[in-house]
Amino acid sequence: MTRVGLVVPSSNTTVEPEFRDALPAEWTAHTARMPLEDVTADALDEMADDAERAASLLSHASVDGVAYACTTGSLLHGPGFDAALEAQLSEAVGGPAVATARSVVRALSALDADRVAVATPYTSELNEREREYLADNGFEVVALDGRELVANTAIGELTPAAAKRQARSVLQAAPNAEALFVSCTNYRSLSALSSIEAEFGVPVVSSNAATLWDLCDRLGAQPALELRLAAETSTGQH
Repeated sequence: MTRVGLVVPSSNTTVEPEFRDALPAEWTAHTARMPLEDVTADALDEMADDAERAASLLSHASVDGVAYACTTGSLLHGPGFDAALEAQLSEAVGGPAVATARSVVRALSALDADRVAVATPYTSELNEREREYLADNGFEVVALDGRELVANTAIGELTPAAAKRQARSVLQAAPNAEALFVSCTNYRSLSALSSIEAEFGVPVVSSNAATLWDLCDRLGAQPALELRLAAETSTGQH
């Protein structure tokens, strides 16, 4: 049996059910939480201080790998912070570790997408941090739409239908986009991604889809995702 460790914000209500639905049937998921209520730069920065402790607790359950399942929390300090975070958590659990922001970069690279449209629930400040992070990793953000939500519980209440409406809006504004990224591990969107792909004919990646794919790839399996991403092979960038 493969055990997957998840390090998540305390107010996140989406990672566990979306991972449970998409992980291989014989795998189990085990979660450790870091305090976070509001999705702001200061709160995310403070939350990151708890990451190593959370991963260390998951090591007590002998997890085979771990994901830092928070998008803005893993890109907050730009390129380099994500890699350092993965190294820190990998050492803590004695196995592979992925951080959502870096998983998104790997997924978009595997899809060979350079021009990316982005839909988020975030405030303009975090949206700009995300735009800069993607640009620093070689992607052109051709459209970005945010919902200006701060309370993470409010983000968790968004539905897949809401994600689909936002995705439709941002893709209509960016007909030259080569992929869509739906950002935030607490944004319930996994079940809507394949229908968005079918409607617009472009690959669609969410934070949880990218993290799932990346961690499963590290552990030698494929998640149950009906996405173009699920069919891609390893990027070789790990």
